[in-house]
Amino acid sequence: MRKVETKKAPQAIGPYSQGIIVNNMFYSSGQIALTPEGEMVQGDVKAQTHQVFKNLQAVLEAAGASLDTVVKATVFIKNMDDFAAVNEVYGEYFKEHKPARSLVEVARLPKDALVEIEVVALVK
Repeated sequence: MRKVETKKAPQAIGPYSQGIIVNNMFYSSGQIALTPEGEMVQGDVKAQTHQVFKNLQAVLEAAGASLDTVVKATVFIKNMDDFAAVNEVYGEYFKEHKPARSLVEVARLPKDALVEIEVVALVK
């Protein structure tokens, strides 16, 4: 196993890493809308989802992977009424390539985020 770290995404806010590579698979920790400096992005769920994808792209790059190699995404949202907005932004990042996905509503997310996404990706 190899730990993945990058300063281009927020540092872990607990006893975990940004991601782990096992063999040729990368497993990300959930990303919320924190900037690399640790500040929560202000704005609606669309603004937060864009920041989540910036963070995912950074940790994927550090792992030697990319959005094009994601095989599974898990999306957690605070309010199912935000499904369409999150799905719209999600579709901007996964256009041609459409990995398997689960999306669930949860009672609360870290830092009161509106959305959190984790991915599993193939390392190039």
